Amino acid sequence: MPAFVYLASASPRRRELLRQIGVSYRRLPVAVDETPLPAENPHAYVARLALLKAQTGLQSLNPHQRQRHPVLGADTAVILDGAILGKPGNRTEGLAMLARLSGREHQVLSAVALATLQRDVVKVQESRVRFRELSPAECAAYWDTGEPGDKAGGYAIQGRAATFITELRGSYSGVMGLPLFETAELLREFGLHLF
Repeated sequence: MPAFVYLASASPRRRELLRQIGVSYRRLPVAVDETPLPAENPHAYVARLALLKAQTGLQSLNPHQRQRHPVLGADTAVILDGAILGKPGNRTEGLAMLARLSGREHQVLSAVALATLQRDVVKVQESRVRFRELSPAECAAYWDTGEPGDKAGGYAIQGRAATFITELRGSYSGVMGLPLFETAELLREFGLHLF
């Protein structure tokens, strides 16, 4: 029987990644406030949000469902110069993010959490991504594809932005939004096996 989780996320990328490793899921989109806390560092921020999503999802289930399967929450943030680059609110913000990332290395932190009535655990994965130099025209053309609008940092590694990346150290799936190594480790800790 395949591993099964409730997925506290509306992200199609996370669904795709869970399917890739054979995990069955039921979508359980949750709404949480993603505003960073005062003086909260990026590691603590992504860990808190992943855990908050999992716990919020768990609380939304009926008592019978809460007993049966864990809830998986995840969060991903792009970090440049210590600042969290969230999802761009508009074209101007998106183009500014791409210009800042151009020719530089940035961090991507991806957290995954599992929650049950008995316990919850969160793991954070860190990757380093380097972009080549981007021209303003390239940034504008990329924005106009519609791809980066709902992505942390204003780009999608699994899409056309792959042509911008000269180096990746870490987890491709983590940069996509769900670090699969850490996810598999968590599933095993909760007694769910992939193989």
